[in-house]
Amino acid sequence: MNREGNLTMISDYRNKFVTPEIAAAKAVQSGDWVDYGFGAGFPELMDKALAGLKGELKDVKIRGGLVIRPRIEVVECDPEQSSFSYYSWHIGDYERKLQSRGLCQFIPMILRSLPELYRKHIRVDVAFVPVSTPDDNGYCGLGISNYAWRTIFENARTVVFEINEHLPKLHGVDGSHRVHLSEADFIVEGEHEPLPLRTYRDPSPIDVEIARHVVKEIPDGAVLSLGVGGIPFTVAKMLAESDLKDLGCHSGTISDAFLALYRAGKLTNRLKEIDTGYSTWNLAMGSQELYNWLDEEPMLFHPADVDYVHSPERISRMKRVISINGGVELDLMGQENAESAGSRQLSGTGGQLDFLEGAFRSEGGKGFICLASTHKKKDGTLKSNIVPFVPGGSVVSAPRSMIQYVATEFGVAKLSGLSLRERAEAMISIAHPDFRDELGRYARENFG
Repeated sequence: MNREGNLTMISDYRNKFVTPEIAAAKAVQSGDWVDYGFGAGFPELMDKALAGLKGELKDVKIRGGLVIRPRIEVVECDPEQSSFSYYSWHIGDYERKLQSRGLCQFIPMILRSLPELYRKHIRVDVAFVPVSTPDDNGYCGLGISNYAWRTIFENARTVVFEINEHLPKLHGVDGSHRVHLSEADFIVEGEHEPLPLRTYRDPSPIDVEIARHVVKEIPDGAVLSLGVGGIPFTVAKMLAESDLKDLGCHSGTISDAFLALYRAGKLTNRLKEIDTGYSTWNLAMGSQELYNWLDEEPMLFHPADVDYVHSPERISRMKRVISINGGVELDLMGQENAESAGSRQLSGTGGQLDFLEGAFRSEGGKGFICLASTHKKKDGTLKSNIVPFVPGGSVVSAPRSMIQYVATEFGVAKLSGLSLRERAEAMISIAHPDFRDELGRYARENFG
């Protein structure tokens, strides 16, 4: 924004610009539900300002999810939860630590249903919405988290826009990723920390083997939905070095995996039946290079809300949709636990079901759940991640009827259309050899 345009815009909305402390004091009341958003976009200044009201407010409930920042001030300042309590839609690394301290409550949901929850079933009083620097006309981008923000703030009593100078400024297609300063009750700005980054560990030999099996199943012109994690990123690196061409992106989260494909000339989106030429996404999470890419080449992207990106019906209208996600464990019938260790919540269902169903309904589509066949217990012994049945207390994130393909380092099992006994045989074939006899005995006793 040029200086003259900036001054004009500020003059038009000067009465809405306040300090974070004034916004927090005027916007939030005891007993309120306050939404912080989802993912790497975070209302840093408003979080600190609200924390400053500890003792003055009571029973304020904050909702967020998949937070990758090092701290949430309202939680850390109030471990007794005398003023604030925190609820998460999807447990991230930091939230797992809060959970172990009894400072984070988990709310189950399927991401595509989240907007309907806000429209019809739950209350939101205050929305703290992180936005990019406004343009000369007063429009701000939603940065790296479109989320369900428009639905949320349209149902909120009070809306606070927090201008973050580091957020990418893209506005999307036909305004799909923008808001206007007139839509806020209060606007705050100030100096922010650098955007939080999501990094990947180097792939293990097992990750490489799993990715190699999956890459063999991906055709030219595939539209990719890649989960966030080591195996999807390894798949992308292999695709970048492959002979495949004209790949597309329609993904809940855009990450460095897609940046690698773009740099290799593989990501063209040319053959997508919807959003032709655009990479479509709801959240962005990764390196500063990823955020720079979004900011510098906005014409490549269609960021959009959950209603749009996570719709199985819309996903299914594209051909060759390939959904790749990780799992914690699967049983012999194909039931998948993607999010818990017993009753301890590790993450959330998120958008996995949305893209599994979309890929299932897509012509030529395939949905993959990828996991190592085993993991090491604390005593160093191996435990199979393919189990006779999902144990009591653990979550069934995806039903057996929705699982198409399962990949381990020992191969790929296709479960669609198989009987229970045939499913068990297919799952045993990709289990670790040390556990196949035990799994086979259970299958014979229970599936004939």
